[in-house]
This record gives sequence, structure tokens and C-alpha cells, in this order.
Amino acid sequence: MSNNDERDGTSRRGFLKTLGAAGATAVAGAASGQSRRDDAAAPGADSVVVLQNGKIHTIDGRGTVADRVVIRNGVFASVGRGSAPAGAQVIDLKGHTVVPGLIEPHVHIVSLANRPGYHTILENTTSIKEVQEALAARRKDVPDGQWITSMGGWHPNQWAEHRHPTLAELDAAVPDRPVFLYERFTGPAACNSLAKKFFDAADAGSPAHPDIKKINVSATGAIGPAGFGTGGPSASALFLLRRMQTFADKKRTAIDAMNYSTSVGLTTHLDQVLFPTPGPLHPNQILSNLDQYTMYDPWLELYHEGKATVRLQINFLSNQADPALPELHERLRNQFQFVGDDMVRTGAIGEWAAPISAGPVWFEAQRLVAAKHWRNENSVQTLAQLTQVVEAYEKMDAEFGIKDLRWVVHHVPEVTPELLTRLKALGVGIEMAAFRWVTSSDPNEKVGPQFRTIVDHGIQAGIHGDGVHIAPLNPWHHIHYAVTGVNSFGAQVNPGQHLTRQEAISLFTRSNAWFLRMENKIGSIEPGKLADLTVLDRDYFTIPDADIKKIRPVLTLLGGKVVHDSKVLKA
Repeated sequence: MSNNDERDGTSRRGFLKTLGAAGATAVAGAASGQSRRDDAAAPGADSVVVLQNGKIHTIDGRGTVADRVVIRNGVFASVGRGSAPAGAQVIDLKGHTVVPGLIEPHVHIVSLANRPGYHTILENTTSIKEVQEALAARRKDVPDGQWITSMGGWHPNQWAEHRHPTLAELDAAVPDRPVFLYERFTGPAACNSLAKKFFDAADAGSPAHPDIKKINVSATGAIGPAGFGTGGPSASALFLLRRMQTFADKKRTAIDAMNYSTSVGLTTHLDQVLFPTPGPLHPNQILSNLDQYTMYDPWLELYHEGKATVRLQINFLSNQADPALPELHERLRNQFQFVGDDMVRTGAIGEWAAPISAGPVWFEAQRLVAAKHWRNENSVQTLAQLTQVVEAYEKMDAEFGIKDLRWVVHHVPEVTPELLTRLKALGVGIEMAAFRWVTSSDPNEKVGPQFRTIVDHGIQAGIHGDGVHIAPLNPWHHIHYAVTGVNSFGAQVNPGQHLTRQEAISLFTRSNAWFLRMENKIGSIEPGKLADLTVLDRDYFTIPDADIKKIRPVLTLLGGKVVHDSKVLKA
């Protein structure tokens, strides 16, 4: 049974029902700081948590560092010295550094929440040996006959060997479970002997399945890449694994995605969806293809069950170059932006309303979004594309007025002061792509972005990592790059554009909240805001640069509740 046939009753109708229920509680949630999952809590005494004896960097815009914070009913009640209220739960921070929960304003977390198999986090490994160790550790939790996978997030550039593991190396790590590693969007991929045996016996390319490209696995376990929309060996292999997924599998994977997110201190995501491919699975689909009407079903089911541990805002991507723009028309006609509560809510248009390469069609898409007064977002890859966006946004403002809509430009590898000034005048925010440290195969390619130029200009700005296909989800890798300009090869590729540590953490927290229209609720540790924070295992502000990448939270709170705990503070 395909994943589109087995959804346990969850569907697009269920999504709309979810948002309707969420909308009914949104006002109460905003006032109380409690998410929908807390509504069933018994009335009565307040819930009070006190964290003390730490270095609490509030990121309040004034540089405040406190040693104590009081959380009441999921909201920061006070910051600073004082005694713990009677009956409070007291957490001794033992000198640890605390920062607000980190916010990812451009991510594809829904993809990580739909990975087939038992997905293994490899984005923090630095060598083939560490890859083997991570896979072997994952093996302990994987039932007999199930697949161990790792898809997207990592890049061979980050490994000392700058290559994929071989079949023999994967066999040495895990000889008794099939192992499948898939690089970025399209592959190539690698597998061990058990996986090779499965793919060799698959009916790909047979008369019964002519659309599935033959999966020719080399003697070393290598599987060739796929193309966008054209299929290929890696896509066929991915298809076969996705075809075996059940809805229960997807819920398990979604929980894994949330758990990993909170383990690196990320408490809120603005998800930019995936390339929309409605309907049944198809062997030409790559890792970034899923049905946009069902891809969030496992996450929403967990939300209904009170098991969601990460805040999620969902954008709507339209990838049609059809001049009639049928999907965008229907989306703007039938969908509502910013509906939900503090745990799950809709966003607006993003990552784009139409491909920027579509010329007049893309421009018309901007007009449709502006006419409906929706938030709009576009990603650019060149200075020419940024110029194109600025000119179009100015025309939209002249015709419809967009200055109060918080339109956004993502990635922005290159800028000019003149373009920044024009964008700032339109109330536009810029998301700076910090993932470029790992995406280039040229060790010395200057890849930007111009962090220093943008931040010094004074325009509304933030940092994003664009996980989980082309780059890691772990924000500390991206923060390290923003602070140092050092790429995965150890080369300096962004000279003169570095940020201070204070700036980088502020951009990933307080500044990023603006892009979700939640700056009054999250992003800093201040009275009245939702109590999202993370306690770090080392002092981000004083450790050597190289150790920034090694930061791992020991405790993460969401709305005052523990969502990650390494037990360090209980020792």
C-alpha cells in the first residue's frame, strides 16, 4: 500500500479541520502563552519553573545577562535575581549558558519528518569513521528487516575523505541491516551489501514497472544520481523505500525530526514546503518532492495527540510556470494565512509564488499575491535576480501597497547598498543563507553572503540554514560560518563579512522571530514571551571558534516544558 493510500484518516480535510480548531484557540493561546496541547491541563495552581545559577543571555536588545529566570504557565514571568516562589520547580543551571530557543525561518523540516527507513543523523560527522560509528549506533534501535537510511542534510565535503563511504565500509558498520545513504536533493547514493541485494533484485525497468529506472549498483555500492523531474537510479531507489512506508512509520520519523531539532536548540520552524507533486508517489520524484496536501499529515496527527514539541509555521510554495497560475489562484482564493495557534499555524506564500525564471509568469504571480495582501517570499541566486525582485516589489508597492506586509527575499548571495536601501524602504526583510559553507565543491570559492554589509546597513535581517536537503539542520554549523567565514574544507571564503557572536545568535533568535510575525512572542527571554530557551553544554560566547560547531544543548524548554534533556543538570 502506498503512503498516499494509507493516511489513517488524515487528509487535506483533516488539515483544514486542524486549522479551524487551532484558529478557535488562537486568541486564548496568545493571551495565555499556552499552546493547543496545553488546553486540557487541569485548572488550579499555577505551574512555576525557576532556572537559576546560570548565564542567561536574554537577547533583549540591551545585552542583558541574568542568572535567574522565572517561568509561570509557560511564559517568562521575571528575569533577574530573587528567591524562588513557593512550590516552584527549581532547575540549577550550574553555571551553564542559556540562550532563547533558536528559530529557523527558512527550512524544509517536513521533508525530514517524512524520511523513509530509520533515518540517521550524519550532518555532524567529520569522517567516514564517524559515519560508521553513527550508523552502528543507530543499528541498536532498528528492528530486524528494517532499513537504516540517511538522506539529505550531510554533504561529502564535510568528511575528511571528501567522498561517500564504500559498500565495504558500510558493511563493516552495519552488516545485518540494509543501509542506504542519499546525498542532497538528487543523489548520488551509496549502499551496503544487503541494500545492493535488494536493489539488484528489484523490478525497476521491467515491463511491469517501465517508469522505474534500472538501479545499477556498482561493486563499491555507488548508485547514480537522479535529475529534477526526470528520475534516475537514486530516485528509483528512493521510490522503492518510500513505497514501503506506512503512516505509522511517518509519525515515528516526524517524532525523530522534532527530537533532533530540540536537541540542537531549534524550537521554531518556518517551513518552506517542498516542490509540490500532488497525487501518488512516482519514481521520478526526488527527495524534495512530496504531495503538498498530505505531507504534513503525520506532524498534524502528532499535534492532535499532544506530542508536537516544536513550533511550526507552514508556507505555501507554488511551482507552476503556467501563465494561468491555476494553483496560486486557488490557494489565494481558498486558503487563509496566519491561522492556527502558537504550535501550528499557516504562513503565507513561500519559498516562491512561481519560479523566478518564469519571467512574465513570475511577475504576474507577484501581482496576484500583492492584490490579496499576502506575505510574499522569493529566493534569489544572483545579483541580477535580486535586482529583478527589487524592481518587481517596487511596482507592487506602487500598485497595491506592500510596505506593511513584510515581504521577504531569501539567500541573497550578493547585494549592493543601493538595492538594500530600496528594499528597506519597502519594509522588506532579508534572510541570509549561512549554509554556503558546505555546498561548494571548490575549496576556495568565495560564496558569501555579505553578512557584514547587510547587517551594517540596518535593514531587517535574519540568518537561515535551508536544511534539510542541501545543508544540515544544526544551526551551530551555520552560526560558526557566519562568525568565521570558514567552509567545510577549512578555507576562508567570506573575508571581511563576518559577524560577532552576539550578532549571529541575535539574528538566529530575536531577529528571525520577525519573519514569522511572532517577535512579540518568541526570540528573546523577556517577561510576557513564551518560555522557549536552550541550555548549552559550553559557553558559546567564550569558547574557541572551532568549538562552536560542537555545541549541543543539555536542556531545551518549549513553553516552559522540557522537550530535550541530556540529564547533565541532574547529575
